[in-house]
Amino acid sequence: MTTVLDPIACCAPLAAPLLSAQEAEATASLFRALGDPARVRIVNVLATAGQPVCVCELIEPLGLGQPTVSHHLKKLLDAGLVEREQRGRWAYYSLDSEASAKLGSLVDLKEACC
Repeated sequence: MTTVLDPIACCAPLAAPLLSAQEAEATASLFRALGDPARVRIVNVLATAGQPVCVCELIEPLGLGQPTVSHHLKKLLDAGLVEREQRGRWAYYSLDSEASAKLGSLVDLKEACC
């Protein structure tokens, strides 16, 4: 049986002296979640919104149908990048604050570069 790991909790900065296989897989999982332009755009909208965003508010800006937007949000949720809050019929999403901080430090290569 495979254990599902929280990519945010298990990933390590790319500038770390050595990544374990588990840390490398968790980090790659985050990059896979962001490997689709629609998901990058969703993260952009959530990052600039200042409040949770309804799925219905993402459909028009992305030019995608509701099922497709929901699919992309599920991928981001599974990766631990977003949080979901149910309000009646609609789900509202926001960036996970821990994930935002982790992503910021994840790709900071200043310490590793000459």
